[in-house]
Amino acid sequence: MQRSFLLYFLITLIGLIFIGRLFQLQIIKHESYDPIHNAAVKIMYDYPERGYVYDRNGKLLIANQLSYDVMVQPNQVKELDTLEFCKLLNIDKEEFLKRFKRAEKYASYLPSVFLKQLAKEDFAFLQEKLHKYRGFYIQKRIIRDYPIKAAANVLGYIGEVNEQKARKNDYYQQGELEGKDGIERQYEDVLRGRKGKKYLHRNRFNKVTGSFKDGIYDTLPENGKDLMLTLDIELQAYAQQLMRGKRGGIVAIEPATGEILALVTAPSYDPNMLVGRKRSKNSVALFNDTINKPSYDRGLLAAYAPGSPFKMMNALIGLQEKVITEQTGFSCYGGYRYGNRAHEFMKCHCDIYGRPLKLKTAIARSCNSYFSNTYKRIVEKDNNPSEGLDKWHEHVASFGLGNYLGYDLPAGQKGLIPDGKYYDRRYRYSWNASTNISNAIGQGEVLTTPIQLANFTAAIANRGYFYTPHIVKKIDSSFIDNPNYRQAKKTTIDKKYFKPVVEAMHEVFKTGTGKYSQVKGIEICGKTGTAENFVIIEDVKKQLADHSILVAFAPKDNPKIALAVFVENGGYGSTIAAPITSLMIEKYINGEISPRNKYRELNMLNKSLQDIYDIQLQKPIEVASRTK
Repeated sequence: MQRSFLLYFLITLIGLIFIGRLFQLQIIKHESYDPIHNAAVKIMYDYPERGYVYDRNGKLLIANQLSYDVMVQPNQVKELDTLEFCKLLNIDKEEFLKRFKRAEKYASYLPSVFLKQLAKEDFAFLQEKLHKYRGFYIQKRIIRDYPIKAAANVLGYIGEVNEQKARKNDYYQQGELEGKDGIERQYEDVLRGRKGKKYLHRNRFNKVTGSFKDGIYDTLPENGKDLMLTLDIELQAYAQQLMRGKRGGIVAIEPATGEILALVTAPSYDPNMLVGRKRSKNSVALFNDTINKPSYDRGLLAAYAPGSPFKMMNALIGLQEKVITEQTGFSCYGGYRYGNRAHEFMKCHCDIYGRPLKLKTAIARSCNSYFSNTYKRIVEKDNNPSEGLDKWHEHVASFGLGNYLGYDLPAGQKGLIPDGKYYDRRYRYSWNASTNISNAIGQGEVLTTPIQLANFTAAIANRGYFYTPHIVKKIDSSFIDNPNYRQAKKTTIDKKYFKPVVEAMHEVFKTGTGKYSQVKGIEICGKTGTAENFVIIEDVKKQLADHSILVAFAPKDNPKIALAVFVENGGYGSTIAAPITSLMIEKYINGEISPRNKYRELNMLNKSLQDIYDIQLQKPIEVASRTK
């Protein structure tokens, strides 16, 4: 009796379990059922068009083109004539097995790319014969096309989704394409759209016989949204031409909005190099070039000593802290002595010997002595160097230096603006302004990126505030909705103190170090710079050729452009950075280069520093640490 009861109980329990499971599958999970594991179902993805990308004037920067991939779903593959199939795909058996094992390792029940981006003629021939090979099919895909061969560092590229990403994100399948750099990566969710799915039923001969369950699980694709960038592609392309044969970075910003007008890294590359089947070969060449680094965005990532343009920062802080006025004078005797030893002397090339310089002249002639005295007064104002430097750091940081700016690109570098704690740790609380006097002239420990220095210049152009730099202006027809880009960030410097600095920057291009790069009819305000450049080779400090730097904005009133130019190993700021700057300003404001400046343009277009780059690492000069 007990055995009979137990038997009936087990039969009833198993029956209830089956009924419960069927109820769960057919009723509860019916709407979300995914037939992907069904061997009789073939899934076809309908890939949307990625969004198009335009510059600020509506010029097309990124478009789309069709590509054809051979897909494989390993658990559906039956015995096949491997040699015949390899012949169709123009691969050998070893390559076939390698690709198939990779697909099996990823997921035997999921489709993945077996061979990507067939030529159009191969696609038509293969499509007719592919029905013989169960588990293989052709998938149309959208790849990119770049009509203008510029701004690769801004636009980025698309590449294959790897196995790790595909496992973490159920939207992607291994081998699909996603944004890998630049705005392609930063705005991937906006640009990619949403792919559609079609579930097809097939018979035992691998022939599609129609939609699975009348298409109730099918979804339609949604195209990606278009982007309008803040970039002026004509200015961008022109700047890239000017930087041919040179290394460095240029960033141009519209001060009134924070919109990035140009973001140049040199050397660069044609973005079409990372499209199609040639991408693998080209990417190896680009990403493994550790000397020229064409894939390294110097405008965002290269941290340089800012050199003399940083003197304007110390001038503003000195005025704000009331340790100097416009009329304060410091005499220069060929440099600034900050100790008793012979090497404790900072040379100066202002060429005004033994008579006091005031602020305007000191900026225009770039006097090291003037700004060393100013820095010393700032740091030692209350006889507490650590607290004094903290106050100095607070002012510098208010311009966005020493931190990420919050722009909408995936690359960035903080740079370095030291504070009191930095030197307390380094010198065990035994230091003063003379210990780090190089900070007075933008050398020493101070490091900034070109975009930070361009933003600093925009803040001066605005007389005390800036907007977060950004590269996207519109998504579809709507302006970018980010309050961070619309809210002005105020510096800690009062507006009244910017006027004398702006006038001094104007004087730089009238009578100072930038006078030979003037543009008739445009009032340019700027500051040239020359930054020393050192490397450590086998524990010995070696000097390389100086970097050429210039920051500027124009016009002086109601400025339309602010920019920073860094040319690695370019020498004096007045020789290379200054003419490049004035040419870019003239091109942007006037739309063309005047005949009188064509010689300047031709000189910069033909100027190459490759000989210096080839020699300098072989024969650097051994020097003691010094500043200028």
